[in-house]
Amino acid sequence: MGRPKQLVELGGRPLLEHAVSAMVAAPLDRVVVALGAHACRVRDGVDLHGAEVFVAAGWREGMGRVLAEAAGVYGPDADALVVALGDQPLLTPGAIAALVAAWEGGAGPVVRAAYGGRPGHPVLFARPALDRLGTLGGDEGARDLLRDNPGWIRTVELGSTGNDMDVDDEPGLAGARALLRAREVAAGVSASATRHTEEGDR
Repeated sequence: MGRPKQLVELGGRPLLEHAVSAMVAAPLDRVVVALGAHACRVRDGVDLHGAEVFVAAGWREGMGRVLAEAAGVYGPDADALVVALGDQPLLTPGAIAALVAAWEGGAGPVVRAAYGGRPGHPVLFARPALDRLGTLGGDEGARDLLRDNPGWIRTVELGSTGNDMDVDDEPGLAGARALLRAREVAAGVSASATRHTEEGDR
């Protein structure tokens, strides 16, 4: 985008804050924000809602390297890691909670979100998949790991619970703004209907 997209304004907040706030509100014991380029500017310019910051030394190598470094630091003490993308502003706590609930119910070692049958993020990794994250590299994230181990994967259809749209360019940002406004309008209508129902019950 020609600028640090984590800091791009969306709905009155930096883009990254939307995903972070969803993670913090989800049933997770610990939230870590992995940063690379412009780490200092992002850390100073985004309300991380108490999440920890991890600056990946090898961020220039790509997403896989960042994930490997973070997993190496935080994975040994975790039963599972939920990986979400910082440029997914429509991520919801409910979407994350659905993956966690599926894993707690016996799914795994990979629980992946799906939207209308299309796989996406977030993705939960438990062992033995969690141990393999430390071997990743390059810019493909965990794509190859998932492709090579299809039997590990359980998908959870999120439907209207979530939206994994990510923002990579200016048209994507415009689309996210439109969807965010639509969500806010829908939430306002729902809240109004709830108030009217409660008043009618009195």
